[in-house]
Amino acid sequence: MRIIPSMFILFIGVMLAVAVAGMPEFGDPNAPANTHVAPYYREHCLEDTGITEIVTAVVVSYRGYDTLGEVTVIFTAGMGVIALLGRR
Repeated sequence: MRIIPSMFILFIGVMLAVAVAGMPEFGDPNAPANTHVAPYYREHCLEDTGITEIVTAVVVSYRGYDTLGEVTVIFTAGMGVIALLGRR
């Protein structure tokens, strides 16, 4: 009965190992993030977003939904702490 879940977990583990083995080394200057993504942001930041600061453009425009999600999680955690500490 436990053979199917075990095979599933083994399959997922093998797939994750294959995916991690195919990733570039940490800090590799030839990684796609360094050769394709970063130069695009540097060259097209002003025309894509109208923002002169590259960091602000990436955080607010290119990754806006990601930033909104992070702020939502931090806000929810803060409200949880306030709710727990306010029960005295």
